[in-house]
Amino acid sequence: MIHVGILGATGYAGLELARILLQHPEVTALSASSVSFEGKRFEEVYPSMINLQSDVALPMLEKAEDVICKADVIFSCLPHGHAEEAGQQCFEASKPFIDISADFRFGVYEDIFKKWYGVPYKYPKLHEYAVYGLPELKREIIKSAVLIANPGCYPTSAELGLIPAIQQGLVDISSIVITSMSGVTGAGREPSQTTHYPEAADAASPYKIGSHRHQPEIDLLLSEIAGEQVQSVFAPILAPMNRGIVSMICFRLLRAVSDGELHSIYTEHYADEPFVRVLPLGATASNRFVKLSNYCDISVHLSADKERAVIISTIDNMVKGAAGQAVQNMNILLGFEETDGLRFIPPAF
Repeated sequence: MIHVGILGATGYAGLELARILLQHPEVTALSASSVSFEGKRFEEVYPSMINLQSDVALPMLEKAEDVICKADVIFSCLPHGHAEEAGQQCFEASKPFIDISADFRFGVYEDIFKKWYGVPYKYPKLHEYAVYGLPELKREIIKSAVLIANPGCYPTSAELGLIPAIQQGLVDISSIVITSMSGVTGAGREPSQTTHYPEAADAASPYKIGSHRHQPEIDLLLSEIAGEQVQSVFAPILAPMNRGIVSMICFRLLRAVSDGELHSIYTEHYADEPFVRVLPLGATASNRFVKLSNYCDISVHLSADKERAVIISTIDNMVKGAAGQAVQNMNILLGFEETDGLRFIPPAF
């Protein structure tokens, strides 16, 4: 039984973490920090949390250092560039640290992080301990990690959609094109012109094509799997919905495969994964059926000329793309059941 801390708890990812942890069977206490709402109770910021049926009390929002002192394991939902200091404090206190920002996703590759995020590492040595927390690929390493870098939402969807085909040598890596639609919550709670309701409603808006910060994260992991440099084309699209990601992943096949063979490769690869569902052949994945859950739904297709594959990979960006995957990582790290706190039944519509 553990005491869990959340840093930056009043953003969307922090709220999702609280929602999940309040029903986690191994969590007995919850502490949370917030710069903007310090001194308030959690339910004052989010009235939806009032009178929840949980044995875990909702916390008073306090300082980050107090949360780190009290908790056994710490989740960070702090903005990019702010999690590193907290990670160092947790490392010095020998407390597991799970970061939802990008601060540790690039490991020792400081040059990539600096290029895309504009700041150098403050504690370069600390990044040597960072484990990229994609459970379906890194489960064994996660079990002994001290610092876990939770993957980004777009990368989670894209990587899970590509891993089986790359590992089977099916992918012409020079031909990968990823088009991903995301709900507006992916931009965070702080409003901007593009996420302002009149701008975001009734429109699907492509943005940052070729310059999105998740591009190098995707390519770094795919390069590791392929054993050679991958440079995909990534096109994100802001969709007029609150939550969810739908990724359409296209690539040229290096050898001919039938629909059935491609489907078998994916179903066999993910057969033992509790949160990846490969849909029956002929079905098409939709974000509708993963909403509020930690599932990734995948459907596989071939182009009309059978020379290219089209993989559809869908997740809830706030759960499997953020808080749910972070809890899944905690479960693996601490030896809990991997599905603890995550047994949601997605809504039918």
